[in-house]
Amino acid sequence: MIIKRVAIMCGGRSSEHEISCISAQGVLGAIDRSKYEPIVIGIRESDGAWFSLDLQSPFGKKSNGLPCVENGAPVDLRTLGVDVVFPLLHGPYGEDGTIQGLCEMMNIPYVGSGVLASAVAMDKSFAKPIFASNGLSVARGMVLTQQEWKSNQKEAMSRATELGFPLFVKPARSGSSRGTTKVKQADELSAAIEDALSHDPKVLIEVAVVGREIECGVLEINGSLHTSVVGEVRVLGNHEFYDFEAKYLDGSTEFDIPAKISESESVLVQAAAIKAFQALGCEGLARVDFFLTHDGSLIINEINTMPGFTPKSVFPMLWKAQGKSYTEIISILIESALHRRQHVVR
Repeated sequence: MIIKRVAIMCGGRSSEHEISCISAQGVLGAIDRSKYEPIVIGIRESDGAWFSLDLQSPFGKKSNGLPCVENGAPVDLRTLGVDVVFPLLHGPYGEDGTIQGLCEMMNIPYVGSGVLASAVAMDKSFAKPIFASNGLSVARGMVLTQQEWKSNQKEAMSRATELGFPLFVKPARSGSSRGTTKVKQADELSAAIEDALSHDPKVLIEVAVVGREIECGVLEINGSLHTSVVGEVRVLGNHEFYDFEAKYLDGSTEFDIPAKISESESVLVQAAAIKAFQALGCEGLARVDFFLTHDGSLIINEINTMPGFTPKSVFPMLWKAQGKSYTEIISILIESALHRRQHVVR
């Protein structure tokens, strides 16, 4: 058997830098070494510098205890002789089509969706109209750019207030709930918009949906799409929603896998997950997030083309409940990347 060299790419310049490093640690520890030779490429957050990292101790540590890319041997992807890239980059400068485009230009296979699907999925202001045009329900809301906010704050506040409260204000192209605020009254709105704009010059303001947070994984196996069991995220304690601290820092999140919903509701979620995946032209994998309301309505929140990928992340846990191990999922994704053609038209 020919051992394939896999470049596990992590870190990056987004606010999800640390989560990317955690995902990389997980994949590095579980990848099948009888089939694949891993190397770790870390991208430093401060300046975007690329390094080849030590396999035994690849990361430094931030003040919050989360891992980060610090230093290593400077590296050029073109000289490494890699067979496939596993881009475990969450958020902008990685999950948004940028790394995918670079791999396309270098003719290097890579795990996950292509340039366009990655970019559209990352920008919720583009994804939502596509979901809606394909029959998926989305939350009512509006898009607000930094330029619009600067030029006429009064008009922007008026438009947002007309939606009614509570509202969620969030960056259009961020993840892990960074920069997201639940706004309960008008005097909280301006600060929430400013916070979201500090992460992204385009923000979404949406009506808060009252419902259970439901998630489903989609995995491409030998060219066919499969859905995982359906899971539910339950946030405990004093968190208003599934924010960064609840996700990663204070252990106040529980998961019901499978979710305690009816079989017909599970089938509805799985069908909607496939529809969302196909609507954006995704490939490889995705985690699709929904709200299930008390009256049985299903509202799509977002699709993640490179979801958190530690053994304890939702996507692998959903598939574990389906009978697929973490190592098996990694192998499926790598083989899928190796056996598909590049995305550009020839």
